[in-house]
Amino acid sequence: MKTLTRRLIASTLIVSCSLMSLSAQAVIVPTEALLPAEAASAGTTLSAEAARARVGDFLARDDVRQALMGQGVDAEAAQARVAALSDTEVAELAGRIDSAPAGGEVLGLLFTVFVILLVTDILGLTKVFPFTRSVR
Repeated sequence: MKTLTRRLIASTLIVSCSLMSLSAQAVIVPTEALLPAEAASAGTTLSAEAARARVGDFLARDDVRQALMGQGVDAEAAQARVAALSDTEVAELAGRIDSAPAGGEVLGLLFTVFVILLVTDILGLTKVFPFTRSVR
């Protein structure tokens, strides 16, 4: 009886895994197909030319060029890629520039380091903060 149950479970798993692999398909989907027309037009408050000018001005700043170079990206290559974007994509990028927090990643990094040091202090591996007591 146990072997019959095990064979039934194994057969069911084999069939279900086989059917799952047959239904999965990978295709390239254009950006326009993912964004509804209303959402794409609602998010574009700037005209296409104004959005391209805003992104171009942002990429022309010295601090942005230095950050791109630090990531290994050539500034001219980035401008060429922006020129190849559609109007909707450029408008979305311009909106992200406006809403991006200044120094947001630095604060997250500092908070992460603080939490790691706090936990290691509590575990007794380090002694950085005087207000913690070790569990050891």
